[in-house]
Amino acid sequence: MAKLVLAAATPHNPLLWRAMRDPMPDDLVGVAGNFARIRDEIRDLGVDVLVVVGTDHIRQFFFDHAPAFVVGKAAQYHGTYENEVRTFGMEYVELTGHPELAERIAGRELLPEAIDFAVSHEWRLDHGFVIPLQYLRPDLDLPIVPIHTNATLPPLPSPRRFAVLGEHLRETIDAWESDARVALVTSGHMATDVGGPRQFAGSPDPGFDAEAVAWMRDGDLEGAIRGCRFDRVMAAGNVTYQYVNVITALAAMGGRPADLAEATESRFASSPFFMWRDPS
Repeated sequence: MAKLVLAAATPHNPLLWRAMRDPMPDDLVGVAGNFARIRDEIRDLGVDVLVVVGTDHIRQFFFDHAPAFVVGKAAQYHGTYENEVRTFGMEYVELTGHPELAERIAGRELLPEAIDFAVSHEWRLDHGFVIPLQYLRPDLDLPIVPIHTNATLPPLPSPRRFAVLGEHLRETIDAWESDARVALVTSGHMATDVGGPRQFAGSPDPGFDAEAVAWMRDGDLEGAIRGCRFDRVMAAGNVTYQYVNVITALAAMGGRPADLAEATESRFASSPFFMWRDPS
């Protein structure tokens, strides 16, 4: 059977792509180091396929069509968008999909009992997916299953639904008749505010960051679900709800304490770095 050998959460701030260059700025050394730590684990564990849970930033999925959860079933993916190349210095990338695993996750003939999915056979990935992949697997040589979670356009899925997603991913991978070694990568934010006076001036809510790290450090799944109520998360910053993607990783790893749990400080908002390793 297939095995979920790693789950991780990283930031996807596109400003990092332009800022993290030689010589490395002092305030980004910790960010680069944590990306490298997870990258090395993916390599050392012999991962064969990546399931990537992230949030499209109102590009592929807009106000005319905003499903809660979308599984990508394409054989190939293109990233990113023209303005992200122009503004952030990002690079266009081509990625290989894994339709077989995607089909198992989304359901073959019927939707799974656990969660309702939409599917996409034609998907252009933005920085929410591309940035983590470029840091964690620079050669972009592993097949991926991208999963979009709507953490931007209300009504939003509740935090418990993200836990259900994680549990479903674990169950699906465990039941997959394959010798593949799978890693789950999620991306999101700690407390982050965009477009206002609290933008990119450090964390706009250090109290939330401390709680959010503790939930993962202690393996407190129910605490994370309760603590991520909409009003509390949005008070921490207007795009902070993307943090709930991390709950997916915690639930997928059975709610056990993370091996790495850190809100790494930088010139921008604090960056989430969480990792669970299961090499057995």
